[in-house]
Amino acid sequence: MTESSSAVLAGWAPEPFTNAGITHTLHTRGSGPGLVLLPDLPGLTPEVMGLADHLVGAGFTVTVVGLFGDPGRATSPGYAVRSSAGACTSRELRALARRADRPTAEYVRAAARRVRDRVGGPGIGVIGMGVSGGLALASAAEPAVLAPVASQPSTPFPLTPGRRRDLGMSDREREVIRARVTTEGLRLMGLRFSEDTTAPSDRFRALRAVFGDGWLPVSLNNRPGNEAGIGQQEHRVLTSADVETPGHPTHEARAQVVAFLRERLARRPADSVGAGRD
Repeated sequence: MTESSSAVLAGWAPEPFTNAGITHTLHTRGSGPGLVLLPDLPGLTPEVMGLADHLVGAGFTVTVVGLFGDPGRATSPGYAVRSSAGACTSRELRALARRADRPTAEYVRAAARRVRDRVGGPGIGVIGMGVSGGLALASAAEPAVLAPVASQPSTPFPLTPGRRRDLGMSDREREVIRARVTTEGLRLMGLRFSEDTTAPSDRFRALRAVFGDGWLPVSLNNRPGNEAGIGQQEHRVLTSADVETPGHPTHEARAQVVAFLRERLARRPADSVGAGRD
């Protein structure tokens, strides 16, 4: 039996949030360091909320941003097609534009500041998936973001060689983030399946060329005959059907993400001392 939307969202506190002329609903639950989770198309599916629940259980305060679709609704072919068509024409997302300042990226940075102000600590993490992967990386132009993670980043849609090499951010964002990598030791994490053409290897190489050791790529082997039996059409790493299977590459990749977030968002001694003062 398919879980109802209300059951999928049970325990999550919804709150509308407006910035940059954009309004979405933020769904928040948990305790611990702050984390913003951005869905892939078609939106806040049961799989996305399952990942959110896992992150809450791992010790984070998670805010899921309802960027697309109907919160809690399960994926279907028609629903997926309609969501993808909407993303292609969205002025907020600019899914086809190269080196673009995306209004949604500024919205995500504002949401990150809001979460940081409410949760405290040295900073927060942002996870983006698919069309929101580049938004997670671009969010690192905001100083409150200390742990950006892009899983299968697919924006701009890789229809040309130039788009396949595009970082998913504007030149301005790139330079701010590159400076943070150099001066602050910022690290950005990315995940993809090796044969995934929608999150192309060219993009990961371009990110490495710009951010050097600040770029931490994780590539999961899905070439023909791979030991895990991962199909060549696999795309979603962190919401894979096999992610709950111990020993499966997606299970291990999710564990790597949690470890990265814990390490980057660890409360520093100065924060702990300051928190105890009047």
